[in-house]
Amino acid sequence: MSKTATERNFRQLDAREVVATLELLVRRIQERFPDSSLQRVCLELLAMGREAHRRAAWIRRPHWALRGLVAGVILGILAALLQAVRALELPETASTLAEFAQIADAGLNSLVYIGAALLFLVTVEGRIKRGRAQAALHELRAMAHVVDMHQLHKDPYRVLPGAARTPSSPEVAGDAFLMSRYLDYCSEMLALIGKLAALYAQDCRDPAVLASVDELESLTADLSRKIWQKIALLAPSLQPRHP
Repeated sequence: MSKTATERNFRQLDAREVVATLELLVRRIQERFPDSSLQRVCLELLAMGREAHRRAAWIRRPHWALRGLVAGVILGILAALLQAVRALELPETASTLAEFAQIADAGLNSLVYIGAALLFLVTVEGRIKRGRAQAALHELRAMAHVVDMHQLHKDPYRVLPGAARTPSSPEVAGDAFLMSRYLDYCSEMLALIGKLAALYAQDCRDPAVLASVDELESLTADLSRKIWQKIALLAPSLQPRHP
């Protein structure tokens, strides 16, 4: 059951509301363009939206089992280091200063490697989450280009009065109104792709993920802008219809 208006947090995107909007968009496309490829693309986007809901929750959640394992390994490394320090025999006379220097140099090198290993372990959870988020964002970026391909041949001039066709002209089904609806659905899908990307950035502070989300939102905004230029060309030919 969806939250009531008083229970909702209006400062964050609600993944369930994004999915609900996608479900409504699928129905709207089905009613206007039944069994169309655009409907199948939107169904795939809906599946990605449901996956984004689960993935974003997984990324947001602390993984205590992994943290416990990492903590155990770190404690083991520190215990081994402490034992090695206790067993170390330092030279007692000045005649063995060269030997002392060799031991000190080896110790410093070991500390560098141990520090790198500890840093790797401490950041392993964040890197796993970053990898999952980047993989999901890559899928959304590909979907944005798929949506753009579906509107690519929707040329407003092909449905305007007096339009001349050539043997290679793509088939255009419907009139200016239907084309405008088709283009509008594509624009909505691009906007929702941007919202799905934002779900991954909402609870993530990783700079690489945030940069990828910004790039994806810029891409969808640019593609949507091209679509609305086409819709603007169709506007004078549109006849008033019931919604």
